[in-house]
Amino acid sequence: MGTFAKGGSFLLSQTNPEEVFTPEDFTEEHRMILKMVSGFVTDNVLSKMEDLEAQKEGLLRQLLLAAGELGLLGADIPEEYGGFELDKISSTVIAEGMGRAGSFAMTHGGQTGIGSLPIVLFGTPEQKRKYLPEMVSGLKIGAYALTEPGSGSDALAAKTKAILSPDGKSYILNGTKQFITNAGPADIFIIYAKVNGEQFSAFIVGRNAPGLSTGTEEKKMGIKGSSTRTLILEDVEVPVENLLFQAGRGHVVAFNILNLGRYKLAANALGGAKFALELAAGYANVRQQFGTPLAGFGLIQEKLAEMAIAIFAAESMVYRTGGLFDEMLRNLNVTGVQGGSGPIVAKASEEYAVECSLNKVMATEMLGYVVDEAVQIHGGYGFISEYPVERLYRDARIYRIFEGTNEINRILIPTTLIRRAKKGDLALQEGLERVERQLELASAVPPRNGAADLVQAVKDLFLFTLGSGIKILGDGLLKQQEILGRLADLAIGALAMESAWLRAEKARAREGQEGARLKRMLAEGYIYGRIGSLKLTAAEALAALTEGRDLEQRLAEINALCRYEPINTVALRRTVAESISAAGHYVVT
Repeated sequence: MGTFAKGGSFLLSQTNPEEVFTPEDFTEEHRMILKMVSGFVTDNVLSKMEDLEAQKEGLLRQLLLAAGELGLLGADIPEEYGGFELDKISSTVIAEGMGRAGSFAMTHGGQTGIGSLPIVLFGTPEQKRKYLPEMVSGLKIGAYALTEPGSGSDALAAKTKAILSPDGKSYILNGTKQFITNAGPADIFIIYAKVNGEQFSAFIVGRNAPGLSTGTEEKKMGIKGSSTRTLILEDVEVPVENLLFQAGRGHVVAFNILNLGRYKLAANALGGAKFALELAAGYANVRQQFGTPLAGFGLIQEKLAEMAIAIFAAESMVYRTGGLFDEMLRNLNVTGVQGGSGPIVAKASEEYAVECSLNKVMATEMLGYVVDEAVQIHGGYGFISEYPVERLYRDARIYRIFEGTNEINRILIPTTLIRRAKKGDLALQEGLERVERQLELASAVPPRNGAADLVQAVKDLFLFTLGSGIKILGDGLLKQQEILGRLADLAIGALAMESAWLRAEKARAREGQEGARLKRMLAEGYIYGRIGSLKLTAAEALAALTEGRDLEQRLAEINALCRYEPINTVALRRTVAESISAAGHYVVT
């Protein structure tokens, strides 16, 4: 097995800009895929949005078949089962492009991600041969049934049971699943149930299985064009050969698929945010007030710039993480591995579970911010359904709930890091001790000089705050959700800032100072615009941990870690906004 960056290690070391993947590294094939997806969404989805939102009978199947003809359903599926087994950057590009497609992005994700990946990664060769080719073509539609009325984030509390039949040839499933995407048209369900009420397991269940039925379509705030129904299981007989992976190992399937789902959702959010900025910039260019286009007003310029800055940071994170996946998979030797490459690919998703959560939280909250500002720029018209931005606003809200709520993901981030450190998989203690040594003398922490230093400052803030929590509370820290949430925000800030900065530095080395000017401004806008709030985040966590002189000392220490001179972000944003307005859409050159 080769070498690759460990998950979470970005917090403990510096990364060479040339080691990160950025959108500027797209191959010609990546660019062709993005162009194809954009064309598909424009011609087939946006043009039919009214019918899609009205859930016109048969339209979802028609769109999936059209996507299948273009190869947009098989990026992650091996060639021997009809897929294309593209690199993770290619599948990320597809997910980003589908982010413009509104509710159809959920249908597509349900098919290509959570609906088929359990079989891709954990299925037997027979299961793969039976189900995957028709899923690649769109002839069969997949759905993923994990959530129940009484168990959402706490998936392992599922009540659905699977009892082995007396003849040992099948499992009998009983229970109810809720909020199941693609449930209406689905032909194949990945259903989670507890064998004998104890062993959490995954099953492949066909639509026509006697006793399986669905409720009516849920009436949703947004993503109205996707199918969301309750799945009802009444003595559903499932052949034993349809057990997926192993009895009692369903959590391995579920959690690894969720990791990949979170990452893909971040890419969807990126595409949706770019679309919202495009609509906002176009409107601001033509809408006039007081004889001047909206794009000429300072506060509107600030909005356009901040939207672009947030998108740039999220984009840099998403593709950096995709590059990590590809680098790890290139270094994994799957030859002779029992069960094929599936478990190894799943191991890759487990390795970068923290990064998947970081991306999911950051990108989905970025999307929420961007669509909100897009509506604001449209003014009253943004509140009218005739304008697409109204739909984007409603559709975006679910992103912070899907694939594990952002609150759950915030808890997972520091919890996973701490547990990995205890197992010896992450040298977290060394990082904590380095920051402690650095603070022994205030003079050992020089004022931060420039964006790169501020990136390191946020990493140090995370490590110092985490170290304080461990010293004061020990294992009790894992029960303090408010503090864990703030630690997660510091980690998100560190990855977003560093990814944006490394991308700008990589561009400067290749394109020169002038060629990379806008990228540098976008990175600096993100870093300088958020360093103050992250410092406050650390201070709030420390104030929850201690008080009195001890708190004063620790606050003085974070001040020492985070001394810097502000730059003129007002002028910076004006320049960024000019570029966005001139292009009429998100642009980084």
